[in-house]
Amino acid sequence: MKLTILGCHSATPRENSHTSAQILEIRNNTFLIDCGEGTQVQIRKNKISFNKIKSIFISHLHGDHFYGLIGLVSTLGLMNRDTDLTVYGPKGIKEIILLQLKLSNVWLKYNLVFVELTSKSSELIYEDSKLEIHTIPLNHRVYTNGFFFKEKEKERSLNISEIKKYNEIETCDYNNLKKGKDFTCSDGYIVDNKILTKDPASPKSYAYCSDTTYLESIVPIIKNCDLLYHESTFLEDNYHLAIKTKHSTAIQAATIAKKAEVKKLLLGHFSARYKNESLFKVEAKTVFENTETCYKGMVIEL
Repeated sequence: MKLTILGCHSATPRENSHTSAQILEIRNNTFLIDCGEGTQVQIRKNKISFNKIKSIFISHLHGDHFYGLIGLVSTLGLMNRDTDLTVYGPKGIKEIILLQLKLSNVWLKYNLVFVELTSKSSELIYEDSKLEIHTIPLNHRVYTNGFFFKEKEKERSLNISEIKKYNEIETCDYNNLKKGKDFTCSDGYIVDNKILTKDPASPKSYAYCSDTTYLESIVPIIKNCDLLYHESTFLEDNYHLAIKTKHSTAIQAATIAKKAEVKKLLLGHFSARYKNESLFKVEAKTVFENTETCYKGMVIEL
């Protein structure tokens, strides 16, 4: 699992900061999470392949989270993309993007698929053999979701040195061994699977919680996740603004991380009023020690 931060600031792009956008690479998938203005430029700067982006997840319809989407959709058309692109986002995202394409007289060669979200409860929106993605219902000024990416249990790995001790075990038996099955020899002797295989790496999980007020109801959804990104627009000196605008402070984000017993907290969505973003980490660490602050170009590998 590899996370690349393309932008992590709130409201408007600035000379040296960009609005929300992240690339998550997980189990041979490349996902774009939110798409603020300038996302295309940051994708290029970070040398990420445009055509590898399989799906896009938009948390809510505020400009600093999706105003870069139409440009990216158009660019992928100019690149002659021919594979489907799925966009997950709030109801209304389809109407906005299709109207822009229509009035610009842009016709795509690939299928643009929209999955519009309306549920206020967590729901499974994506699943394949290796991965599940659930929504994280949030509380902001408009309908908003975070997203929880979780690997499924991996197959066991083969212990070849032990397998070679049993001449009856053939290559065609390997799949059963990976699935955890014991091996029965022709004389009836059963070889325990744990002798022939090794435990797989623990499945990883990532929770993306964009704009939201402090919300303890998300704790059961993200419990024990490996990495939590949680917005922290304000420090405690502007707690009243967090309440008014339905955002969170660094300490509130840290409190959620502590209650959910996550392994690591990543802070982002900083207000432009703060010139020293290290203060966010200082405040959050008073509650949750393993905290980092985002910066553009930051890469985290799990």
